[in-house]
Amino acid sequence: MSTLKVSVKWQKEVFPDVEIDTSQSPYLFKCQLFDLTGVPPERQKIMVKGGLLKDDADWSKVGVKEGQRLMMMGTADEIVKAPEKGPVFAEDMPEEDLVVNVGHSAGLFNLGNTCYMNSTVQCLHSVPELKSALMKYPSSSSNNLDQASQLLTAATRDLFNDLDKNIKPVAPMKFWTELRKKYPQFGQLHNGAFMQQDAEECWTQLLYTLSQSLKSTNSSEPQDPVKELFGIEFVSRIHCAESGEESTEKESVYSLKCHISQEVNHLHEGLKRALKSELEKASPALGRSAIYVKESRINDLPRYLTIQFVRFFWKRESNQKAKILRKVDYPLELDIFDLCSDELRKKLEGPRRFLRDEEGKKFGLKTNEKSSVSDKDVVMANTEESSNGSGESSKDASQEGKESLLTGIYDLVAVLTHKGRSADSGHYVAWVKQENGQTFDKCF
Repeated sequence: MSTLKVSVKWQKEVFPDVEIDTSQSPYLFKCQLFDLTGVPPERQKIMVKGGLLKDDADWSKVGVKEGQRLMMMGTADEIVKAPEKGPVFAEDMPEEDLVVNVGHSAGLFNLGNTCYMNSTVQCLHSVPELKSALMKYPSSSSNNLDQASQLLTAATRDLFNDLDKNIKPVAPMKFWTELRKKYPQFGQLHNGAFMQQDAEECWTQLLYTLSQSLKSTNSSEPQDPVKELFGIEFVSRIHCAESGEESTEKESVYSLKCHISQEVNHLHEGLKRALKSELEKASPALGRSAIYVKESRINDLPRYLTIQFVRFFWKRESNQKAKILRKVDYPLELDIFDLCSDELRKKLEGPRRFLRDEEGKKFGLKTNEKSSVSDKDVVMANTEESSNGSGESSKDASQEGKESLLTGIYDLVAVLTHKGRSADSGHYVAWVKQENGQTFDKCF
């Protein structure tokens, strides 16, 4: 290794005896000067014979001699100032501040095989419009509902409020008590302990109660926030190949079913299969029972689409519920346009085209200006026509709700999972997307 010692003058300072390792590139020398002066290598201008010293120059050709004084120009980085306020660790924060900074709410204590209930509550708690509707539910309702329904709705409202205020786990004792009063099956005992129950049944029963309680009959047009948020309308064609009979019917549900079989590897395949089924019923034309084929299409979309993986079924051989353990993939973004009726597809075409144009603009693609303006008008018109139970326009809804309502495209916001091989045991867990929109946190 060959070294030289030089002095470097920068502004009013002179740095003597700065070593140059001539076997290394001048960039290493500049890094040494950065340590001395605070001037980053890319800002350094060092005068040598023939001009400025380049990062990859050959020292043997630069002609620097022992003891030579080099001139450097360049401005140093601003000295980082100490923060006015020191770091505050999460464990030292008050609970109210921690809720805001962490970005998610509290967990729920397991009161003894209540994971099915806790997971259901956590998923529903992730829907801000439902929380808004519940916060407006009066302490004493004047509707004609039974007292058990009113008390369960009030308990749901209070539990959501507790989850928003706390960071430590909350005991949902009042809610659990009212749930068992309204639906006694959730209070079944086995050997003195409360039994594990079905989360899907809890979800369905709770949504039904909230729908009845939050329904408004005061205005000229009755509003049902739960139906607007979760309700799905089907239009079905029922026909019999044997008799030629055909009829059409409409029905409303709160979830889509994903039927699982050996052929189903992806969520979309299971949803498609669930829209076609066979049923046996009396045929007026034939005067006996016949097989009818029922083909359904989605005719109206909710803001939040609930999908049930139908994993539990009744096994006749063993006379008990069994679980299908087959792996089925699902996406973070689901497009159900092809599952919709022709009437609904026509409504979605304009907003979907507008959405594609907006995505294209992000990548610098040119769009049809006339078409984009027209489609934007459709989006705004639909937004203004639709409102939730609190009377706010849907433009104030979350991004998931707004886009899915207009385009048939849904972003995943929560997942409720069951771990275990048996339907009557195991453990339910809720996974909810956090405010940063990038992570799913486990919520017990």
